[in-house]
Amino acid sequence: MGRVTAAELRRRVDQALGREPADLVIRDCRLLDTATGAIRRCDIAVCGEVVVALGEGLSGRRVIEARGRFAVPGFIDTHVHVESSMVTPDAFERGVLPRGTTTAVCDPHEIANVIGAEGIRYFQRASESLHMRLHVNLSSCVPATELETAGARLEVGDLVELAEHPSVLGLAEVMNFPGLLAGDEALLAKVAAFADRHLDGHAPLLRGRALDAYLATGIRTDHEATGLEEGREKLEKGMHLLLREGSIARNVRDLAPLIDERTWMRLAFCTDDRNPLEIRHEGHIDHALRVAIEAGAPPVAAYRAATLGAALAFGLRDRGVVAPGYRADILLLEDLETVAVSDVLCGGLPVADLLSATRAHPDPVGYGSVHRQPVTAADFEIPTDGPTMPVIGALPFSLLTEHRTMELPLVNGRLHADPECGVHKLCVLERHGRNGNIGRGFVHGFGPLRGAIASSIGHDSHNLIVLGSDDADMALAVNRLIELQGGAAVVADGRVLAELPLPVAGLMSDRGLDFVAARLTELRTAAKAIGCTLEEPLLQLAFLPLPVIPHLKLTDMGYVAAGPDGLRLLA
Repeated sequence: MGRVTAAELRRRVDQALGREPADLVIRDCRLLDTATGAIRRCDIAVCGEVVVALGEGLSGRRVIEARGRFAVPGFIDTHVHVESSMVTPDAFERGVLPRGTTTAVCDPHEIANVIGAEGIRYFQRASESLHMRLHVNLSSCVPATELETAGARLEVGDLVELAEHPSVLGLAEVMNFPGLLAGDEALLAKVAAFADRHLDGHAPLLRGRALDAYLATGIRTDHEATGLEEGREKLEKGMHLLLREGSIARNVRDLAPLIDERTWMRLAFCTDDRNPLEIRHEGHIDHALRVAIEAGAPPVAAYRAATLGAALAFGLRDRGVVAPGYRADILLLEDLETVAVSDVLCGGLPVADLLSATRAHPDPVGYGSVHRQPVTAADFEIPTDGPTMPVIGALPFSLLTEHRTMELPLVNGRLHADPECGVHKLCVLERHGRNGNIGRGFVHGFGPLRGAIASSIGHDSHNLIVLGSDDADMALAVNRLIELQGGAAVVADGRVLAELPLPVAGLMSDRGLDFVAARLTELRTAAKAIGCTLEEPLLQLAFLPLPVIPHLKLTDMGYVAAGPDGLRLLA
């Protein structure tokens, strides 16, 4: 809540004691007390942006009649990449704040991997103009690994220089856990520099002594647990689990049995990567909470995890409870089990009022970030001596992939896609103007599509990625992205069927949530029309170049396999 004056404290005291009416009173609500787990009928008095009293018959200059609705603290998204919403932070706020997400902890490593510290500073400036509280953790892995080409590099000195901004909590997800375990000096230096602040984890499938070693560095959170036993071990070893419900990685249903009255304070929810269509049609943290309750989690424990549990994980001492002295981020709900949010107060003011007021936001950065010459169909040829080739097995709604080996059509010494069997060429093209690399391979799991799908969102280095059955269509899709300076496109038979321009670092639109949602709908429709069977093809495609997630990925340098000894490029 920042600095406060003595005069403001006097106002709070006077309003709490009833010497003067409160600025606002929520009358006759059923308050879910996240501190005790009890539900009780009361009024809530607010002075400025702070709750000052709970009781009966409280008077206020402005009154909201709850009429028995439930009152709970605002939801906290403990790990999100705002860039994955494909809109700028102010448009992101417009999408999630009415759903009850009043606080978010973001890691802007998507934009940082494209344009470096300038992208993080943009997010820091943007956080100052928002009504919701947007914390900006500093990206630990730019680049994520040395097995890909990023647009920037952030060393420990760069991060320390950025750390004094008030939005910063600590170091964002330490993704390169193989590097950390191998003793990577640069990564260890970053972790050491933030040893007295929050250290955010990222440890998919990590168990046993390797997990012990990872935690021995001081890392305390993880959003990558996907199974009960993995999640239980991480809880037993003191981690704070962030249960993720994104657009692709949807783990809450599987992990919901971990939520109970003994564990909620070590649990929280996050979205990680969630696009505007899911935010609009399903929700945000409210959706994750709803999924958990539907999967059998006790509602009160789940709400406590989504609010106070999240605040405890990140040391957010001013929120997570509706009580005197805490920030007045308050949701009114018709029903707890369906998470039916009907009103949202952020800092003591109704969100409808806040979002209708005119505010100045910082200009986006990262325009003109695609530095790649046009390509031809010949650039996608894959010469070989034999038909056998590693193939990435894409798994629906999972960031994990399988490492498969398959026989592919071999014609005139060139390997070809086999769309009838659901196998397509996959290429990653360096787009930062560094070396012009093209990584070539194959992927199985997108269905019998004929044509091409391309995107400039390719975690985490965000090179251009394209899959397809026809080299000419793949070239057309990539060249269209170069013309747009970032975005996504679906192509078939030499025509662009649908496209989404994302000119802000090739990751975000500057035209708002409605525009992006409409174009995403067109892209999904076009992808389905050419035979794609995945519900969310663009985001699924975006994670195929992410080498720190097992088991086989493709970067601009080639195939990267994850094994017991870490990551390695395949010859």
